[in-house]
This record gives sequence, C-alpha cells and structure tokens, in this order.
Amino acid sequence: MPNKAYKFRLYLTPAQKILLAKTFGCVRLVYNHWLDRKISQYKEDQTTLSYTFCAKELAVLKKTEEYAFLKEVDSISLQQSLRHLDQAFQNFFKRPGTGFPRFKSKRNRKNSYSTVCVNQNILLSDGCLKLPKIGQVKVKQHRKIPASYVLKSATVSQSPSGKYHASILFEYENQVPERRPHTFLGLDFSMNGLYKDSEGNEADYPGYHRQAEKNLEREQRKLSHMQKGSRNW
Repeated sequence: MPNKAYKFRLYLTPAQKILLAKTFGCVRLVYNHWLDRKISQYKEDQTTLSYTFCAKELAVLKKTEEYAFLKEVDSISLQQSLRHLDQAFQNFFKRPGTGFPRFKSKRNRKNSYSTVCVNQNILLSDGCLKLPKIGQVKVKQHRKIPASYVLKSATVSQSPSGKYHASILFEYENQVPERRPHTFLGLDFSMNGLYKDSEGNEADYPGYHRQAEKNLEREQRKLSHMQKGSRNW
C-alpha cells in the first residue's frame, strides 16, 4: 500500500520543549553508542552487530543506574535510532558511493527523532498531535487528512531557527477504477500545425513565435537605416 507524509508546524509548551530536547539527546546517544560498538566489534573479529542484538543490549542498558534517564523518553524512538543505524550500515555495504555512517554531533542545530504508531499512541485530531511521552501538542494543520488514511509513524524535528515540525506518515489504498474506452482518437504530428487527428481536425496553433519573428525582422530592418546614437535610434 502506498504511503503519504504530511508536515505540520508544532507549538510546544516549555515543559514539552525540555522533554523533546532530552529525546533528541537520548536518540543521539544511542546512535553514537552502538556505532562505536559496531566499529569496535568489526575491528576485533570482522563481524557486525545485528539490530536484534543491539535492541537487547539497549533493554539491559536502560536498567542500569548510569543510563536510567533513557526511560524518561519514548522507548520506540530509541529503537528507531538503532534501526536507522542498521539501515545506514546496509546502505554502506550494498550501495557503492554511500558514505560510512558518521557520529551525530551535539553542535548540529537540526535535531530529529522518529517514532512508530502502536496501539494509537500517536493521534492527530482537533488541531492537536498526541505523541508518546510528550502528550498533546498544538498543531497548525493546514491540510485535511482523509478519514480512510491510517497513521503509521511520525518524525519530529527542530530546525536551526528553533521551530518544531512533525512529518506524519499515513498509509492509504490507491485503487484506480478500471474503465474501458468506448471511443478512440489518433493524433499525427504535424510540423506546421502541431498535430492532426484521425478525424481531420488540426490544432489551429496561433503561431505567436512566427508572428513575433516577422515583427522583429521589420523593426531590425528599420534600425539598420538609423544612425547609432541618434534620437530615432
């Protein structure tokens, strides 16, 4: 089934901005932590860590006292960060010219994270967007979403200017009804009139370009008889 994304502006409360900043930081930490683990593992025995293994390690890491703060943010966003890292490695090995995955920097002023809709933890209704852990966020919804569309995921981002946006992905059915043609018309290219159809009709092209060429030729002929720099010229 095809997908379609809609991007809307978000208006957050001060508390929501703080929690969102924590989410950006945790997602970046998880990405960098397992990127470093993957690099070390490959240098050690030329093997790579799978997404499943990293996800299990993440669950264990969240139970430790040092990384207990990871529980404050959306758990699916952390898992999505691991999926993005795994996809980056797959692209590097499968697609020639794709660069090696790089560490995410705190200095990057453009932050984002992705989360998946599970058991309606993400909802868009009445000018508000419900996000896991964040809660209800005011949205400037400038486009209406058809009722048949199914919400699949959301990507929340912060631009360098400090504005917040949400790119919401929907799934929909794209069934085009089959129609059988009853009449047929053939078109034949014509150098002078653009085309001529099978019933003898022509395009009746006005030929503005040709008319302009004739006017230009006439005006240039007048100009050639004038003295350069004169009042008439």
